[in-house]
Amino acid sequence: MPPRSPHQGRTSEQPSDRQPEDDESALLTVAEVATIMDVQKTTVYRLVHSGHLPAVRFGRSFRVPADAVQAYMREARVDSDHRKA
Repeated sequence: MPPRSPHQGRTSEQPSDRQPEDDESALLTVAEVATIMDVQKTTVYRLVHSGHLPAVRFGRSFRVPADAVQAYMREARVDSDHRKA
């Protein structure tokens, strides 16, 4: 029997196999978005369902455009200069 290649038999791409920041048009899974944003998956689902984070639905799962994640994080950033006294 010939040896298996490292990629043979894999049915899904692992989040660590790609670099979403390099391809802003990529569609990310909820788990990938949660990792990037350092939040729980339930937080990502809440953002999607509330309309704060756009997503595309594939069957029962959601995919979020990488550029939308970056835009959300830019808009959510809090500057320390704007604190109330």
